[in-house]
Amino acid sequence: MTITYKVLGQANPAANTPTALYTNGSAYGAVISTLAICNTGNTATTFNAAVRVAGASTSTQQYFAYNTALPANDTVSMTIGITMANSDVMTVSSTSSFVAFNLFGSEIS
Repeated sequence: MTITYKVLGQANPAANTPTALYTNGSAYGAVISTLAICNTGNTATTFNAAVRVAGASTSTQQYFAYNTALPANDTVSMTIGITMANSDVMTVSSTSSFVAFNLFGSEIS
């Protein structure tokens, strides 16, 4: 097996628009190290993050951050070690279009 450390995804979604930040295509899985959420705007906002197992529709049990506060001009980093199987999807959203999401981790192949 080979482990490749990398930036898994980057997105700046429109406000209130759930966006697939990363879809695991690796046959053996992926390990999410850190999700960094940066508010480049001058107003506080909130964000959501969920892992949709096998690409299922978003539902309550999939969120690991929901309406989480994000101060103006600030960054929140979540270092959590999420494991993802093939076809699992990380979806993110924010109530502001000034929020950037960056996902770091490793793919196993």
